[in-house]
Parts: sequence; structure tokens; C-alpha cells
Amino acid sequence: MQKFKKIVFWCLVGFAIIQFIPTDKVNKPVDQRKNFIKVENAPTEVVTLLKNACYDCHSDETVYPKYAYVAPFSWSIKSHVNDGRKYLNFSIWETYNKDLKHKMLTRAIEMVDNKMMPMPAYIIYHEKANLSTNERKLLNVYFQEVLDSKKY
Repeated sequence: MQKFKKIVFWCLVGFAIIQFIPTDKVNKPVDQRKNFIKVENAPTEVVTLLKNACYDCHSDETVYPKYAYVAPFSWSIKSHVNDGRKYLNFSIWETYNKDLKHKMLTRAIEMVDNKMMPMPAYIIYHEKANLSTNERKLLNVYFQEVLDSKKY
């Protein structure tokens, strides 16, 4: 029993210490002239879907939940946000060239259609991100319209 108490004690000490390892959760300022929803003049329904299901990981408008301030969860969340922004950042949409925009929208359609996005783990904690079949279709139809109209 004494050994178990020592293990628990040192685990708690370790957990307390890792809380001092910072993760940067400061969003860069967003220039609306470069933001996808403004550039592409997205309809209100699409804006709502994007904000609820995509923008936390794929923009510089991340809203971090309270649990994102507790290590080691903070590290995992920040890693997911960094990866999401690396693959597609809606906040800097206008900075991408046509080929990249085409690839990103084509990939977004595929990921949304195959229910790979939003990530299932994200949906567990963000109910609004759990897109219905109709919402997924709406988002993909809009992405396809943007592809077709802009000749990306």
C-alpha cells in the first residue's frame, strides 16, 4: 500500500509540473479580405456550418475549450489545430494559389463526404460539429459551386 501511495504521489507531482509547460493559444489577427467566408461570399447557412465544424482547427479563429488549458490535453489539441491549419487555413484563403485552392476544396469535399471531417473525437465534445447528412451535402455542394465558379 505504501508503494501505491508513492506512485500516486509522484504521478500527481508530475501532472502538476506539466501544467507549467506552455502551449501557445493566441490566434493571429484575421484579415477579413483574405478569409474564405468573405472572399467566397458564403451564405449564412454555410458560414454557420464552417464556424461550428471547421474553423476551430482550420482557421486563425480557434475557440479553445476550457479543457484545452490542461496538459497533456492542451498539447494534443494544439497539435491538431496546427495540423489543421497546415492543411487548410480558411483565414488565409486568399493567399493560396488556384491549384492549392482546387486541391484543398476537392480534399475538403472528400473528407466531409466520407465523414473523416470533422474528426470523430472533435464531435464528441462539440455537438454542433456533428453534421447531419443534409448539412454535409450543403457544405459539399457549396464547395463544388466555388470550385466550378472560380475555375480553381
